[in-house]
Amino acid sequence: MENNAPLISTETIASPIFLIRGQRVMLDSDLAQLYGVPTKALLQAVKRNIERFPADFMYLLKKQEVMNLRSQFVTSSWGGRRHPPYAFTEQGVAMISSVLKNMRAIEVNIAIMRAFVKFKEFLSSHKALARKLGELEQRIGKHDEDIRKIFFAIRQMLSQPIPPPKPKGPIGFQP
Repeated sequence: MENNAPLISTETIASPIFLIRGQRVMLDSDLAQLYGVPTKALLQAVKRNIERFPADFMYLLKKQEVMNLRSQFVTSSWGGRRHPPYAFTEQGVAMISSVLKNMRAIEVNIAIMRAFVKFKEFLSSHKALARKLGELEQRIGKHDEDIRKIFFAIRQMLSQPIPPPKPKGPIGFQP
């Protein structure tokens, strides 16, 4: 890695990160594409080193999860893979670089780890924004009550009969 230019942009990596079962994951086919190997080769390397991939690093998607992903992609059910994909958590993605022993795997893995970090930062900023929005809603809620009181007072004043005007004397200088 002589030059410091990233092999793959963080945005390219972040787009195939999904939230499944409450975890940020990447699918085997997306990882294979990033690492420049066929999906079959990636899965063979993983299965040869299966002891490095416990259930919290990698899991097979259920049929319903696959259907949910397909509806997100708006893909055809004609063709495609015959088996459900594997989902790799952040730890599983980190472990893949140890079973794919080439320089590209190391470089891609570094870029993926940076993308996961940016994803976490993005989510934490949204949490702060959501908290501030909640505070604003509470404040506005209090103002709504004040505004309701003002309207009630105005309506009360409007519902009271207007007294007839008192007769006024002549205006101006009188001798």
